[in-house]
Amino acid sequence: MVRFEGYERRIAQIEKCLAEYGFKSLEEVKDVCTARGVDVDAIVRGIQPIAFENAVWAYTLGCGIAIKKGVKTAAEAAEAIGLGLQAFCIPGSVADSRKVGIGHGNLAAMLLKEETKCFCFLAGHESFAAAEGAIGIAKTANKVRKEPLQVILNGLGKDAAYIISRVNGFTYVETDYDFSNNTLNVVRTKAYSNGDKAKVRVYGANDVLEGVAIMMKENVDVSITGNSTNPTRFQHLVAGTYKKWSHENGKNYFSVASGGGTGRTLHPDNMAAGPASYGLTDSMGRMHGDAQFAGSSSVPAHVEMMGLIGAGNNPMVGMTVAVAVAVEETAK
Repeated sequence: MVRFEGYERRIAQIEKCLAEYGFKSLEEVKDVCTARGVDVDAIVRGIQPIAFENAVWAYTLGCGIAIKKGVKTAAEAAEAIGLGLQAFCIPGSVADSRKVGIGHGNLAAMLLKEETKCFCFLAGHESFAAAEGAIGIAKTANKVRKEPLQVILNGLGKDAAYIISRVNGFTYVETDYDFSNNTLNVVRTKAYSNGDKAKVRVYGANDVLEGVAIMMKENVDVSITGNSTNPTRFQHLVAGTYKKWSHENGKNYFSVASGGGTGRTLHPDNMAAGPASYGLTDSMGRMHGDAQFAGSSSVPAHVEMMGLIGAGNNPMVGMTVAVAVAVEETAK
C-alpha cells in the first residue's frame, strides 16, 4: 500500500485527481510511468537525495497525467506535471492557495521553451539545493531544446561562488564592479569540469549593484530567488532592481520569488514582523515576483510545512524539467 508524509490530509484531493484522469490508484500511475520507461524515483532522488516520499509520488502522478494526456513536448509535459504537484498540496495551505504546484509546472515549461535563453538561480550558491537544481536542468533541458538554455547562479560573496563551483564542477566567473563608471569587468573564468556541469556559470557579487550588473550582462529572462542567508540584503533587492531596469528597457523578465509564507518564523529577518505578517522576506517577494512559491529554496521539511511536498523549491525546478524531458524522450 502506498504511504507518504501527510497521507491523510492529501489523499482526498489526490483521489479526485486520479479519477479525473482515469486512474484507479497511485500504484497504477507508477505502472504506467514504468511501462513508458520513466523511473520517476531515480530522477527525483538523483536531484535531491533527501527529498521526501511524497515528492516521489507527486512527480509520479504528474508524469502519469502527462502520459495519459498524450503530450508530445517536454514543455507540455511540464505543465501536466504541475497538475500532479498541485493535487498533492494540502487543502487550505499556503502552497494550495498560491497554486504553487501549477506554478512549478509553468516555470519548468518556460525553461523548456526556446523563448527563454537564460535562467538564473538568484543567490543560488548559498545552498547546495540550487546546485542540485542547476545540475538537473543542465543535464536534461538541452536534450530537447534547439538552442541550449544558459543556467547561471548569482549570489552574494565571491568566496561562496568559488567554492560551490569547485565542489560541483561548475564554471566560476570572477567579476569586478567599477562603481565610478558603473561597469562590470570579468577578471577570470575557470571551468572545474569538462561535462554538462561546466555549462553552469557561477557569479559572486560584492553587493546589490554588482548583482544587478551580472543579471544585465547575462540578459537573464527568468530567475528564482533563494531565501536563505541574505534575502533582505541581496536577492530580493537584485530581482526588484533588475525588474525595474527590464521594464524601462523593454526587456521581458519573469521573476519567481521562492521562500516565505511561514508567518512569524525564527528567521532573524522575520522575528519582528508581527504575528499577522508573513514576514519581511515574504513581503519583499511579493514586490517583484511574477509568481511566488512557498517555503525554503532548499529544505524539504520547510516546503512540506507550507503544504506542498518534501523537496526544496530549487531542486524541484530541476526535477520538473528532468521528468518532463523524460516524458518527451520516451514518447519518441
